[in-house]
Amino acid sequence: MGNSNDEAAVDTVSGLQVRAVSVDEVEAWNRALNLGFLRPHAGVAPDLRRRQWQPGRMLAGLDGDRQVATFRSFDVELTVPGGAVVQADAITNVTVSSTHRRRGLLSAMMRRDLASAAERGCAVAILVAAEYGIYGRFGFGPATRGSGWKVDLGRAGGLREGLPGVPGGRIDFATLAELRELGAPLYDRWRLTQPGAIARDDIWWQRRTNEIQVPGDDFKEPFAAVHRDADGEVTGLVVYRVDDKWDGSYPDCTLTVDDFLALDLPTAVELWRLVLSVDWVRKVVVDNLSPDDPLPLLLRDPRAATPHEENSDFMWLRLLDVEAAFGARSYGAPGRVVLEVEDRLGYASGRFAIEVAEDGSGRCTRTTDDADLALGASELGSLYLGCETAPRLAAAALLTELRPGAAAAADLLLRAPLQPWTPTEF
Repeated sequence: MGNSNDEAAVDTVSGLQVRAVSVDEVEAWNRALNLGFLRPHAGVAPDLRRRQWQPGRMLAGLDGDRQVATFRSFDVELTVPGGAVVQADAITNVTVSSTHRRRGLLSAMMRRDLASAAERGCAVAILVAAEYGIYGRFGFGPATRGSGWKVDLGRAGGLREGLPGVPGGRIDFATLAELRELGAPLYDRWRLTQPGAIARDDIWWQRRTNEIQVPGDDFKEPFAAVHRDADGEVTGLVVYRVDDKWDGSYPDCTLTVDDFLALDLPTAVELWRLVLSVDWVRKVVVDNLSPDDPLPLLLRDPRAATPHEENSDFMWLRLLDVEAAFGARSYGAPGRVVLEVEDRLGYASGRFAIEVAEDGSGRCTRTTDDADLALGASELGSLYLGCETAPRLAAAALLTELRPGAAAAADLLLRAPLQPWTPTEF
């Protein structure tokens, strides 16, 4: 492999080249990306790709002069249990053209990027896996889940009586420009309360509000509503769409929630009251909520909320610096557990002791003490934010208990008040 510090380095695999692309090559890179994602009809967005370009972070696999594989990464803050953040290497736009599969291009690009991320001091790497079986071999494990709902309004009966509200609060519709202006600082406050959340940059907000127009996005302006408390402070927002469907002369519309943020339960109640009372709407679909979100329990009839069929794992994570990552998060109970980790790429290999104080703070150090649990890097990634538990992994033969009772003890130690959730695509 080439030196990851050298932007001009070229790696060779199966007679193909892997290297970073220059800013002048991003249009061709975008076309290769579209082809790899089975969307050759989609137009390119060279201005957007130039803004996303960073030296050494946009990679391509080349067969001669033709780009046949793509890979991009960027650094982002990831919230961990307790509200601290770690620096994550966020990997996206990964494709290999169908004509060049099984020739080592993905492995070459991934190894190059992870080496660079480790050198920069990133504690973890993260990605969204289009297919389950691809990224485990690189040490990634499912680390967050989505939990969408479908609510039949005819059965739900509205919200329960007696729920807390916001005296003096108000909800107003916002323009897309106002959504960018008000939503960004609200999200930055909220994301520090949610393990698994990542930062949203200006480009993210500009794309979601059509300030940046990308061919193939098929943007349709949504409704955006902002909640303010009695002092005028923004405490929540909801973004949704409504289809125009009628059953003869009777309205039969579906409202789909795209984004929902609330700093507290009273704000959430006010926003859900709006969403559940829109004229003509008979069904509310929430594509993605935290697994801990109480929405069904807020309804008069929780059975009216059924799980979304697309609920699944979302963000995958792999550890690059085990000591830094586990030292940053908080824990559920005092104690000590020693993990023996196997990592074929080496970043997380070794034996680590996690020691937790009475106040929930912890430290992680290498040790030669006997191990309590043995697991692979992928399973460590699933444990880190709390997406999985040690007893469940042990029951699935994905983790080995070396000391009787160690999995249950580790579960208490690693437990966090909130399940991890990543509401932001990347």
